[in-house]
Amino acid sequence: MNHHKYALTPPMGWNSWDCYGATVTEDEVKGNADYMAENLKMYGWEYVVVDIQWSEPGAVSSAYRPFVPLDMDEHSRLIPATNRFPSAANGKGFKPLTDYIHSLGLKFGIHIMRGIPRQAVHQNTSILHSKATAREIAKPNSICPWNTDMYGIDSSKDGAQAYYDSLFELYAEWEVDFVKVDDIADSRLYGTHTEEIQMIRKAIDKCGRPMVLSLSPGPAPLEHASLLEENANMWRMTDDFWDHWELLYNMFERCYKWSKNSGPGHWPDADMLPLGHIGIRSVDGGASDRFTRFTKDEQRTMMTLWSIFRSPLMFGGELRDNDEWTLSLLTNEEVLHVHQHSYGARQVFRDDDKVVWSSKDDDGNTFVAIFNLNDTEENVTVNLEQLGYTSNVNVRNLWERVDLDLGSTHHNLSFTLAPHASVFLKLY
Repeated sequence: MNHHKYALTPPMGWNSWDCYGATVTEDEVKGNADYMAENLKMYGWEYVVVDIQWSEPGAVSSAYRPFVPLDMDEHSRLIPATNRFPSAANGKGFKPLTDYIHSLGLKFGIHIMRGIPRQAVHQNTSILHSKATAREIAKPNSICPWNTDMYGIDSSKDGAQAYYDSLFELYAEWEVDFVKVDDIADSRLYGTHTEEIQMIRKAIDKCGRPMVLSLSPGPAPLEHASLLEENANMWRMTDDFWDHWELLYNMFERCYKWSKNSGPGHWPDADMLPLGHIGIRSVDGGASDRFTRFTKDEQRTMMTLWSIFRSPLMFGGELRDNDEWTLSLLTNEEVLHVHQHSYGARQVFRDDDKVVWSSKDDDGNTFVAIFNLNDTEENVTVNLEQLGYTSNVNVRNLWERVDLDLGSTHHNLSFTLAPHASVFLKLY
């Protein structure tokens, strides 16, 4: 599948949702891009993604204003609100902002909702390269239960594919590198929108520009794994993920179920990293303006699971407010090596809330993640034979960047871990 070459390793970047909801501005996007270029690009971070409702001039938070006018062109396609993205004026769209991101050596992404704007259907506006109109291709009973912007599209109608083709033709003109499509991988009302996923795949292939395709939200059903792999580069296996221990706890089971469906160009997505300064203009996650509620142990546990499982890494906080600790989570080359270059991730065992994962790389190293998901301190032990070793090995703690002297305990790896804590090891 040609599109799999667009994301041979799991994408790494920043997304505006966790800190700014639907309200991010051009200056905020540029500021986070500047930070990424200066502090993170050398570690592999590269995508800068503008999340939902960039066409909504009056967006105030992650709470959507229902049935409000959106900025739209004459061909039923949403365009950036110029009061929030001034460089989009005079029909330039996101091209000037993309140029700025590209000038930093980074890549630019946008969020869209599946379907066609309701206002286009009500106004019966035109579709580029088609005699059909918006009203003729819409499926008005196919709606998103949490956002009023769009109707679904009836794939059987003349003009349906032309509409999606016209969207991605526009995004190719803007030189977009990454598109996150929402209300499509799983819908609370309708399940997976198979036909619209396939139309989007065709439209990207036709537009001639490589674009990473990300599908949201989850949990995408495991029985649709082949559909998702055949059409997308990443797909959400979870609903929105926030800084609650219960959500992180539940992610271990999701990763276990999806681990065999992960590989070059197709990545099950554990969702964004709610780290650092989040909730600035977002009311989701159960609290407003804050630094992440995850403890430091929980933050490392999340980063360890995402890295060994090889979920895409999309940082959700305001990058410019990172402290040294948060930056250290994003710039550990030894951890990021596992994320970018390991393979064969598997759950070695789960004994109640004691969990061990492992993976390998092409240099013959084995990586081991040992987790204590209990609310109390616990000892977690894994036998080296369970990891494929029958003799002594060298052991390195990846987060601390130190080699360990295990003394006489050379047949086992045994650690006493605080509640919700973990240790990430390399065996060599």
